[in-house]
Amino acid sequence: MCGIVGYVGGQNAAPLLVEALGRLEHRGYDSAGVAVVGSQLRVTKRAGRVRDLAEVLPKRMPGRVGIGHTRWATHGPATDANAHPHTDESGAVAVVHNGIIDNAAALRARLVDQGVSLVSDTDTEVFAHLVALSDADTLEGKVVDALDAVEGTYGLAVVHAGFPDRVVVARNGSPLLVGVGDKEMFVASDLAALVRHTTTVAHLADGELATVTASGFTTFRRDLTRTQTTAREVDVDPSAYEHGPIDGRPRMYTEMLEQPASVERALRGRLDERFATAHLGGLEMDARELRAVRRVKILGCGSAYYVGQMGASLIEELARVPADAEAASEFRYRSPVIEPDTLYVAVSQSGETIDTLLAVEEIRRKGGRVIGLVNVVGSAIARACDGGIYLHAGPEIAVASTKALTTMFVGFALLALQLGRVRDLSVADGRRLVAGLQNLPAQIEQVLDGEERIAQAAKALAEAESLFFVGRVRGFPVAREGAQKFKEISYRHAEAYQMSELKHGPLALISPEVPTVAIVPDDELTDRNVAALHEIDARGGPLVVVTHAGVDLGDLRVERIDVPRSERELDPLLLTVPLQLLAYHAALALGHDVDKPRNLAKSVTVE
Repeated sequence: MCGIVGYVGGQNAAPLLVEALGRLEHRGYDSAGVAVVGSQLRVTKRAGRVRDLAEVLPKRMPGRVGIGHTRWATHGPATDANAHPHTDESGAVAVVHNGIIDNAAALRARLVDQGVSLVSDTDTEVFAHLVALSDADTLEGKVVDALDAVEGTYGLAVVHAGFPDRVVVARNGSPLLVGVGDKEMFVASDLAALVRHTTTVAHLADGELATVTASGFTTFRRDLTRTQTTAREVDVDPSAYEHGPIDGRPRMYTEMLEQPASVERALRGRLDERFATAHLGGLEMDARELRAVRRVKILGCGSAYYVGQMGASLIEELARVPADAEAASEFRYRSPVIEPDTLYVAVSQSGETIDTLLAVEEIRRKGGRVIGLVNVVGSAIARACDGGIYLHAGPEIAVASTKALTTMFVGFALLALQLGRVRDLSVADGRRLVAGLQNLPAQIEQVLDGEERIAQAAKALAEAESLFFVGRVRGFPVAREGAQKFKEISYRHAEAYQMSELKHGPLALISPEVPTVAIVPDDELTDRNVAALHEIDARGGPLVVVTHAGVDLGDLRVERIDVPRSERELDPLLLTVPLQLLAYHAALALGHDVDKPRNLAKSVTVE
């Protein structure tokens, strides 16, 4: 979840590192720091944002080799002492680290017994001391010795005053890239940090290390045997990775407005009108293999899990294959039975979510077939899967997912359509769904055009300390995602329930001080949903209802938000978009940083 950068070359490292950290701040923003190797190793770090680090950075911090870090706290609060980089007692070694050292407590105790004075609460500090205590005669050997002592996940970069020409990096479970420039090299945990300087990158694999110097890089394993990892040109638009507000509006707002274009990209070349189906070549499965699938299991975390629930519903409805979604963080810990005729789908915007990646590895270890639904080309999950569907949402910078989530839904709709058409989904239904998918970009535009009314409803909701989001069947995962967005960026307590479950307990909490956001599509359950709204209204609970034009809400006292009708199976996507706007405008009304909500980070790479 933290951001790592590194530089080796002919330029002064410090300003390059700080600029790159600003591009990684969505990965962690409670503290930041840099270490630069010149005539000596110098470290500057500060709790707070990258801008706070920039304010205290010495005007002269010479050195052409350095590493930097922006932190999301795991061990210890956000303080100057806990900020990275961490050093040994002599100040010769500096380390930045993303991940968790599981045996840190035992290592700390061992170091204290050896007379080492620890100055932070972090797990990372032990690694700096382990490197310093190694008697290996190369930096690579010292890093390997330290790695031999630790258990856990890591993406890390190490510099040493005694080896002033290099950075040594290592990966196990947390992403690391090496960027190739002109007589200069870069290191980062995310492509966003590099694109201003290079788009030629090498992705390190788990268990791999690299030595990075100004003239190039070499990769190797812990036994010091060479590996053959090479750099490749990545087709990206560097301007898409620019951080900060655009035209004075937060990135989340811009990304919501990009959703029609993102959906168009996700659909491009994937709809087959002649055969009324979808074509997903990345699955690497022919019709015979698709027909052999007897169950679909979807794995994701947070918003990816909730859109996975929407996807499971789509697959069951269109392909008539049993499907369900599960939190990836729980999956491998219950010793799951991996079935040979089950298709597993791993969902992640970043493609680096550690819980989801570990679930993929568990499935592969047991012989299961798993495909990825990810946004980042070349990411760990994409590489670990047997095939997959790239989202083509474009870089998503705001922590709360919007355009990536909508393209995840589209990916599931395409998968469901392709699975359905190799089974019993009729040509007529296939054509109906192809047309519905083609209409989605324009319909999302219509929802976004209703922003002003949604913003008014959001300001009223922002005044409540606690809210319910409710829906039923197709609407329930929409409600779960709506509650997630609201709590993420407004910091209000928001709980999602099935509409039918209100009378089994939660109705006791309904009052004039507890509003409810209800998802009421025009479908086979409309009458039952409206009856539940009457139960809320009778108890004085304020209501915001996201619905379709023509749905009769009778004499209910509600704030109504209408969305365009799509095909019933695709309605959840259009019902989700206004909930993004509700959360956004509630957070703005409360004065929160919409793009960087407290305690959260964009890519969750620690368990």
